[in-house]
Amino acid sequence: MPTALSDFTDKFVTLTPNQWIGIPIAILAAVLLALGAQLQHKGVGRVEADTAEIDTNPGLSPRQVLLLLARPSWLFGTIMLGLAIVFQLSSLYFSPIIVVQPLGAVALVVTAMVNSKVTKVKLDPKSIRAIAFCVGGVGLFVTFAAFTAKSSPISEAQLGVILALLGIITMGLSLAFAFLRDKFKAIVYILGAGLLYGFVATLAKVVIDRAKTGDFEWLTITCIVALLAAAALGGYFVQNAYSSGPPDLVIAGLTVVDPLVAVSIGIVVLQEAAGAPWWVAIIYVACAGLAVYGVFQLAKHHPQAQH
Repeated sequence: MPTALSDFTDKFVTLTPNQWIGIPIAILAAVLLALGAQLQHKGVGRVEADTAEIDTNPGLSPRQVLLLLARPSWLFGTIMLGLAIVFQLSSLYFSPIIVVQPLGAVALVVTAMVNSKVTKVKLDPKSIRAIAFCVGGVGLFVTFAAFTAKSSPISEAQLGVILALLGIITMGLSLAFAFLRDKFKAIVYILGAGLLYGFVATLAKVVIDRAKTGDFEWLTITCIVALLAAAALGGYFVQNAYSSGPPDLVIAGLTVVDPLVAVSIGIVVLQEAAGAPWWVAIIYVACAGLAVYGVFQLAKHHPQAQH
């Protein structure tokens, strides 16, 4: 005779044993992301200090970007970020994007602790509370997602919608940077990068799923090109964010905005939460609001951001 627990499990736990494997892999990717971000932030700071009298315009110049390639800390951080991407893609191979993408919030906690120790800048209670909002909101989100998410085949129409949205957003961000870069602050770069990386994660999941089924044709190649273009622009935004804000603020924005965008695409376009009860949508919105509120509070109260 089935028990209440088994009824609940049969109804809500949709991840297979193989899909659960993606969760620890995603956590490892988050740790590598945190350490890589700290090293890249250090490299950007050194380059800006060395070129302060030459490059006075806002945003990193092409010359400064090239000089980053000569900074060991930045290069080693880039290697760690590359490994983080490999592990993140591996987690997407096993699990739905709605489950593993929000786990990047682990990187925020690691980055906050490492940055506080390296810079000897102690986080105040308001900053700690903001981090708790970020991690708590995303943590609750992924908890409910783990019980309701499922992967489904992606149609060409859905893929066309994703590519069209990415094209519009990339063009809008490029134009905004070209004409309004003097007004860009760290939070603007962070939101832009998080928005782009959310599409990068989604397209990576699409490419992985299509490669699994051998569906590797012109549309898949288009996804790869769009993925690389969005990753490049997002990466440039991240480096500019490092130059105008502390690394834990950057990681806070990315680990909240990135998964919220990716998960929103997964829910609305890919229908990964189609089987979820109606009340779960309310929880999704509440958790997302809590996490985003935490990002803005961290931008407002972080001691380094204030300085």
